[in-house]
Amino acid sequence: MKRYRCIVKGVVQGVWYRKHVADAASAAGIRGYVKNLPDGSVVAVADLDSDDLERFKSILKKGSPLSQVESVECSEIELDAPFNDFRIIR
Repeated sequence: MKRYRCIVKGVVQGVWYRKHVADAASAAGIRGYVKNLPDGSVVAVADLDSDDLERFKSILKKGSPLSQVESVECSEIELDAPFNDFRIIR
C-alpha cells in the first residue's frame, strides 16, 4: 500500500466535483480525502495498491458533469496512519 497526493486543475470548484469524487472513490473501496485548495485546484490523497492508481486517476479525471478537468498530477508521499474511509475535507 502506498499513499498518493494528486493535484487536479481545471474547473473543479463549485461544480460538485468533490462530492462525485468522494462517492466514486468510496464505491471503489478507496480510502483518503479530497479538498479544495485556495488556488482553485483540488487535492486528493489516497492509500492505494499499485493496481489502483490508474483507477483513482480515472475517477479524478471524470469528476462531475459540470467539472472540466485539465490535468491530474499524482506523486507518492509518506504513508502514516491509514485512512478509514474516503471523505470531503473542508
